[in-house]
Amino acid sequence: MNKKLTALILTLIMLVTMFAGCRQGTDMPAGTEGQPGTVTEATAGTGTAAPTEAPKPNEPGPSAQLSDNPYGLTDDVADGTILHCFSWSFKTIEESLEDIALAGYSAIQTSPINACYDGGNAGMELYGEGKWYYHYQPTDWTIGNYQLGTRDEFISMCAKAEELGIKVIVDVAPNHTTTTTEAISESLLDAVGGLDNLYHTNGLTTITDYTDDEQRTLWAVGGLYDVNTEDPAFQDYFIAFLNDCIACGADGFRYDTAKHIGLADDPQDDPSLPNNFWDRVTTEVDRADELFVYGEVLQDGGERIEDYIAKLGGATASEYGSRIRNAFDYNLVYAGTMGDLAVGDADGNVVTWVESHDNYTGDNSTGRTMNEDKVKMAYAIIAARGEGTPLFFSRPYGASTSDIWGTFNRIGMVGDDLYKDPIVVAANRFRNAMVGLDEKLVNPDEDTRDVLVIERGTKGLFLINVTNSDYTVEMRVGVEDGEFVNRVDETETFTVKNGILTGTIKAKGVAFLYNEGYLELEAAPVVKVEDDTKGSFKGETLLVTLRAENCVKATYAVDGTPAVEYTDNTALLLENILEEDAEISITLHGENAAGNVTNVTYVFKKQQPIAAGTKIYFEKPEGWDDTLYAYVYDESTYSSVKSNRSWPGVEMVKEADGTYSYTFEEEWIAPLVIFNDKTRQSNGTLEPGAMVVPDKVYTLDDF
Repeated sequence: MNKKLTALILTLIMLVTMFAGCRQGTDMPAGTEGQPGTVTEATAGTGTAAPTEAPKPNEPGPSAQLSDNPYGLTDDVADGTILHCFSWSFKTIEESLEDIALAGYSAIQTSPINACYDGGNAGMELYGEGKWYYHYQPTDWTIGNYQLGTRDEFISMCAKAEELGIKVIVDVAPNHTTTTTEAISESLLDAVGGLDNLYHTNGLTTITDYTDDEQRTLWAVGGLYDVNTEDPAFQDYFIAFLNDCIACGADGFRYDTAKHIGLADDPQDDPSLPNNFWDRVTTEVDRADELFVYGEVLQDGGERIEDYIAKLGGATASEYGSRIRNAFDYNLVYAGTMGDLAVGDADGNVVTWVESHDNYTGDNSTGRTMNEDKVKMAYAIIAARGEGTPLFFSRPYGASTSDIWGTFNRIGMVGDDLYKDPIVVAANRFRNAMVGLDEKLVNPDEDTRDVLVIERGTKGLFLINVTNSDYTVEMRVGVEDGEFVNRVDETETFTVKNGILTGTIKAKGVAFLYNEGYLELEAAPVVKVEDDTKGSFKGETLLVTLRAENCVKATYAVDGTPAVEYTDNTALLLENILEEDAEISITLHGENAAGNVTNVTYVFKKQQPIAAGTKIYFEKPEGWDDTLYAYVYDESTYSSVKSNRSWPGVEMVKEADGTYSYTFEEEWIAPLVIFNDKTRQSNGTLEPGAMVVPDKVYTLDDF
């Protein structure tokens, strides 16, 4: 995109100077009627407990938090928490690492870093002109892509993470490629002996029955072509990619669609090629014994999760995530349900989450059904536990239930501030301080299912109240006597005396209670634009209000120009922005009293509206029906998708020259168009429509 600014004038309007400031499922959750065999008697007087299957020692073991880590982060990924930096670029992650450390995450997880399909004109929108899921359409297994950054930027990010004690988990997708086979690299094709050797026999056929083992492991997931992962040549090529990731600084891997790559006893595509992909990639990579590895094994039928955990060393607990979300649909936090990870007798790493990128963006999107308050309270439960390794999904910047792609809708940008909300931070720090301690999940009494207490050894307590009223608790606990303040905001006090916990937890509130291991850290600096600021603008001027909190110094820089200091509530006016497709970057930098820094880069894109009366044309492809439709939609600036009509759209007019035309009846901001005849359509599956260009004659080559 042309980023030229002609005759740029920076005008500072000081509005307010504040120097002090500038320093898945709807069924009733299992267990609501009781689960025989999973609930023990109350420890004393009151309290109904659901113990875990394998209690840990009551004292921290050798994997406890690093004694010399200033943020209290854990050395072992499994002991801490993971931040899923969904669609963040390597540069963005590196610039945010101090924020991430202050928020208590011991690891970050990237989106796939491999070369990928550049559909939607290589656009950088999460959804619109470009798509986030092109990460998951590999064209090669080499480090670096147009969405996240270069190999050198990945190396730099990993080096900074190591310096802070943060581990790097890389999301990898070996199971499939893009369907645009002409985009696949020659080096990959040469390595496997050509395109025909790259896929399984039925690898281009979409799965229709996910419980059928042959379809599950040998057919195409979501239409994406299924790689012959049993081919030794491909395995060698992929292992070389993994080793390059490790050499560059990766500490582990998440395997996307892991259950779609066969285990040893799954059906074979070629009788001469055993299902040994998992044997090789878990043992033949460098530092195999040191890596944190888990697979995405969604529990929707035929997943064999216990077997995958045994083979890979870990997997997702998607059913547990569904139960957690259901608990907040019904305001029931039953100890039995909250304690069961729903992975059978599996022994290995179990990664827990409230939501992932799949259920956030899916048809039954948690992004549209689960507000931020529910997300952070639900996350508090999984982070307070000793079992499982919690992953926090970073929603897009400025996201809401009415706009899941956020106010900027941009790949590469930092996520919403929810990942460092006080409740989330308190949850991470509590978990880090409780490493190695056993857990016990307890409801205060047999009749209470909307208040949950989690005990961690004799050191810590977590309480959550999902009711609309304050709840006064009085129950026996195993934590040592003492006085405790709620570490979320230190406004509530609880007491344990003679083994009895007393105190009041607020309505829709959580409390983390512990003294030993608590770290007093400086609040992170906050620099940002005013909330609800949109990433698009019209006209020749851009006015943005800049915020700065917990900063001793804050600066802004426009398009790489020298940084300028600012104070909270400064209005920045950019004028004479003449280029039609201008993109303006504003980078904010903040430092707190402890010297911690944070950086946020915003990219503002100038929108060119499509005026009423604008016409576009389409050449009918050979074999299409004579009646054609134009489906016009806009996702970039509306709380929900705006369209000209429900699918297939509006019937087009046949012109004298044989082309078909569509005329816009009103002004649109940033429309995309898909031409179709109800059966066939101009763009491929999972691809966006084309940008609207006035008077353009489109052909299939434009898609």
